[in-house]
Order: sequence, then C-alpha cells, then structure tokens
Amino acid sequence: MKFKTLASLALAFSTSISFAQTGKMYQLKSPDSHINLNVNVGKFINWSVEHDETEVIMPSSISITLANGEIMGKNAEIKNAKTFTEDQFINTPIYKKDKVHNNYNQLILNFKGDYGLIFRAYNDGVAYRFFTQKKDNITVVNEEANFNFKEDDEAFLPFVNDYRNKDKFTTSFEAHYNNMRLSALTTDSMAFLPVLVDVGAEKKAVILEADLQDYPGMYLTSGGQKNLQGIFAKYPTVETTGGYHNINYVVNGRADYIAKTKGTRSFPWRVVVISSGDKQLADNDMMQKLSPSPEADYSWVKPGKVAWDWWNEWNISHIDFKAGINVPTYKYYIDFAAANKLEYIIIDEGWSDDNDLNKFKLDVQQIVDYGKLKNVGVILWSTWYALHIHTGEQFSKFAKIGVKGFKIDFIDRDDQKMVSSLYAIAKAAAANHLLVDFHGMYKPSGLQRTYPNVINFEGVKGLENMKWGTTDQPGYDVSIPFIRMVSGPMDYTPGGMRNATKEGFRAVNSNPMTQGTRCHQLAMYTIFEAPLQMLADNPTTYHREQECTDYISSVPTTFDQTEALGGKVGDFVSIARRKGTTWYAGAMTNWDSRNITVDLSFLSEGSYRAVLFEDGLNAGKDATDYKKNIITVSAKDKLTIKMASGGGWAARFEKIK
Repeated sequence: MKFKTLASLALAFSTSISFAQTGKMYQLKSPDSHINLNVNVGKFINWSVEHDETEVIMPSSISITLANGEIMGKNAEIKNAKTFTEDQFINTPIYKKDKVHNNYNQLILNFKGDYGLIFRAYNDGVAYRFFTQKKDNITVVNEEANFNFKEDDEAFLPFVNDYRNKDKFTTSFEAHYNNMRLSALTTDSMAFLPVLVDVGAEKKAVILEADLQDYPGMYLTSGGQKNLQGIFAKYPTVETTGGYHNINYVVNGRADYIAKTKGTRSFPWRVVVISSGDKQLADNDMMQKLSPSPEADYSWVKPGKVAWDWWNEWNISHIDFKAGINVPTYKYYIDFAAANKLEYIIIDEGWSDDNDLNKFKLDVQQIVDYGKLKNVGVILWSTWYALHIHTGEQFSKFAKIGVKGFKIDFIDRDDQKMVSSLYAIAKAAAANHLLVDFHGMYKPSGLQRTYPNVINFEGVKGLENMKWGTTDQPGYDVSIPFIRMVSGPMDYTPGGMRNATKEGFRAVNSNPMTQGTRCHQLAMYTIFEAPLQMLADNPTTYHREQECTDYISSVPTTFDQTEALGGKVGDFVSIARRKGTTWYAGAMTNWDSRNITVDLSFLSEGSYRAVLFEDGLNAGKDATDYKKNIITVSAKDKLTIKMASGGGWAARFEKIK
C-alpha cells in the first residue's frame, strides 16, 4: 500500500529548496522537522545530526579507500545533488506488525569519480550509504565511519571478549553490556553492533548497519575521548579446518583489504536510531525500512514455536525408554508439541557427524514421518562448516525427506566471505522451501527482510548461558529490547521452568536453572521478537507446569501491531502486541523489585477477558512462585504491576464478543 499526499509533495518541494548549495553545506530534515542532518563537502566529507536542541552526532568524517589509491570522500567534487521524499506503507507479514510506515526525506550527492552518497532522515533516525558506478571490480582497503559525540557520554557496549582461535574477528557475538563513558574505552577494545549511547536529555542513539551484503560487518572502537569509529575484518586468505570444538575453519591469515566487490553497487547503510524516550527503541522499524524487500513469494514460510532438546539435555522422565538422542525420545517431543499445538521440534547436535551431514547417527526419516502424522515439522541442527559446501544439494536432499528447516550454528564471523556465504545459504534454502535459524551468528542486518525464510538469529547472550552461569542476566534481559532487538529478531530461547532468585541460582549444565522468576520467563514470549520461538525446557517439566505451558503456547510469534508501553534501558521493559483481536503483554525487571502502572488504552473499545500471570507473594524467596488471575478490563483501566527481584508479568487480553 503506497500513497503520496499533497502535503508530502509540498514538503519535498520545500526540502529541495533548502538544499540550495551555500558553499558545500547541505541540510536534510526529517519529515517532522525534529531531526536535522548536515553534510559538509570540502577537503573531507563530514556529517552531523541534531535532534531539536540536542547535538547527537558532531561533525564526523566518512570515506572509502580503494586499492588504486582513490579515497572516495577526500577532495570530493560534486556533480549534482538530488532530493526525494518517500511516504508509503510496506507490508511485513513475518514481523511484530503487519505493516511499517516508511516515511523519509532523502538527499543524493553524485561526485566526480563515479561514486556518491545517499542520506536519509526519518522521524526516528538517520542513515547514509556510499554507492559506486564503476565499470570494473573494485578492492576496498578500508572504510572510514566516524561517530563523534559532543560530551563524554555513557554508552552500552557489547565487547568482543571471546576471540576464537586467536583471531579477534572470530567471535560468538555474545556479551553483556559494559555501561561506561566513551572516554573509558581503550584503543584495543572492539564492540559489535548494535551500540547505544546516551546523548542526554533522555535521548538515546543506537548505532546500527543495514543491508549488509557482500561486505564485512562493522565493529566500533575508540578513536578518541568522545569518538566511536568503525573497524572491519580484513578478507580471510588462510583458513584451516579445526576451529572451535573442531567444527569450523580457523582464520590464520587475512589480506590487506576488507572487500573485493563489484564496481557498481550500494554499500551498507550506516544508521543512527534516535529516541526521545527509551520505550521508543523497543518498537523501532528502521531495519525493515532500510533493507531490500523480498523478490519471491514467501507465503510458504510458517512461523511458530519449537520444542527444543539441547538446553534441557534430553532430560525427560517417567517414561519406559532410555532418554537421549534416539527415535523414542524425539517421538515424545513430537507428541508434546502436537498436544500443545507447537509447530516444530528441533533435533539439535548429535543426529549426524558435525562435519558431514551424510553420516547419520539417527533415523531422521522415521522421526520426520512421525511428525507428519502429528502435524509437527522437524528442524535439523547443523554446523555452518557442514553446510557451506554443496549447500544446494544438501538442502534438496533434506527437503525431499520432509525436513522443514535448519538451525545453522558456529558461524562466528562476519567478514566479507562469511556474509556472502550466508546470503547464498539463505537463497538456496528458499529455493527448497526451508526455514533458516542462524545461530552462533552476528546481529541481523537486513537479511531477514530480503530472505524472510531466515526466520531468526542469535547474536544474543541467551538462555544457554544459564547452563554455565552468569552474573546479571535479568539486567541484560531488560537491556536487549532497547539495543540488540532494534536490529531484528533474536534466538534467545526462553522458557526455563527451574527459576531461581539471585541468591539461589547456581550453574547446572544438565538440569539448568534460570535467573529471575517464572513470570520473567513467561513475559519473554511477548517481549522478545522471534518469529521462530523456542521452548527451552523439557516436555516432562512442561507437563508438570501445564498452566504456564498453556499460556506460552497461546502467544503468537508474529503480530499485527506492537505498542511499547514503558521502560528504561537496564531497569525494566513493558510491551504489548496484538494478533487479530487478542492482545498480549509482558513486563520484566532487573534484580530490583519494582511496581509499574500499565495503561490499557492500547485496547480497542469494549470489554476484554484478561488472563494475568503475576509474581507470587513469595517469589522473592521462591522464584517459581506465581499467581494466575482472570479479570474483566477495558481500555479505560490501568493495572498496577508488582514485580519481584528479577520478576515479570505476562498477560493475554481476549475480546469479549
């Protein structure tokens, strides 16, 4: 659905007049005029951003250096400048809402040398990208991307701290946030995206990238007291087999360039999402707006929930067979999924050789056939290493036996070679009508928009970390909706039923606990965006906790509408989402107990049957304690929510006819 109003056409005209060249300074305003993006073209190209009276990004230089010595952005000569206004709705069927308003003002600068820059100003942020129109292939030595801030602001930074095989660009992309001043960064530190900076006056800036294709991902490091600057992995030239757990490549050598690519192309968007209040970040659509739409029919993609085996160590009990990686166990998981109307089960590691998917250790066909009888699909786990060679042949073989998709793990890189590989995998999977869950993966950067069969990503320090312990998971849980989730869905894998207080938690690998209350876990099914959402615990435990299981199974994984209700980064979050006429809501807090008020004005007219799950009176001592309550409410009501330490709240609002 697309429209152009007379008002928007008038805006486009007035905006183009404001671009009349005064020296070499250009100005671009957001449609609502609250954001002002300035571009200064001289010896260098600098950009800066203001939001009302707040200077978000100070003048910051940008350029791309090619192997032939050309620096695109230095001593640039402008050929022409063009402006454009877009105002349309784009359909987003596999998302947290069914459509997204894509409204921006755009400036295109064409330079001598067959390259240019595109700048966009939205009401919720800005973006820029280079493009080239060169005849031959080019080699990119480096890209200069700077983000200068006026003050020594506080930032939430997820640092690369688990270098794998001593290559600093080989990492799991999982880390808690370091909340620190920009000046505290060391020059050898490296943060992966997204990164959040508090620019004052309640305003936040989240740095992202979008439409990352055939190019390495961007990290951020310190370029000075108040600067963050981009850093990119060089192209891998020496790779040997082995790697983490002996199931990947080891990068032992990198080139002196970051990418070899086509001479005519667009480069990834450099993005700053800007909010005047924290809760706006929990409902942001920038990644959808900046990424290419799909070119094929993806109506066959079926989102849903998955019964998962690995986190719970196949620990089902009260059965008459030995639980483990065997056919009877997976039939039990399928029976559980069918009884609770879950769309899928996953067969995680152990069903085949980690490096060779032709070496079966399990009768996959028998399990797939049993799943068909129960209307439950089967998704298989695989290493990236085992799939990246002969990808199309592998996908064709498994699609023919009825497998519905793959969870692909231990990717651990985002250099140009790996990014291109993942696009090729997504395309091959789509050709065989297979879903993809990229695990051990960098943050989503637009691939999910272009290939909607890529239905989830990790790039998050999820529930699996509870198996070996961590210090402050609830604090992280109420940070990622405002930071990591801005880039897209996250395979956090919620649903643990052995819930623990801060004092009572301990790491148990084979029978893991979770930090925080039962309702903290239930709320994740609404708060965490994941079109393919897992149930991490085992079926036996869910059968014992059927009341909670019924609630989890009722929550959709895609929605028609989303409303961020409230929150503060690192403290708490509250979100509501609608599917059809039914609303779902959730709230979570960090280790601090707190009371919040939830205004139900997001409901439409009429009465609703509200099914509420609240922390029990004794949840501070026993984190499994909760209370289920059923009441009648309307849009005029407000609910007072009392959350225990590490607590939460989950609700379903059913329209009364």
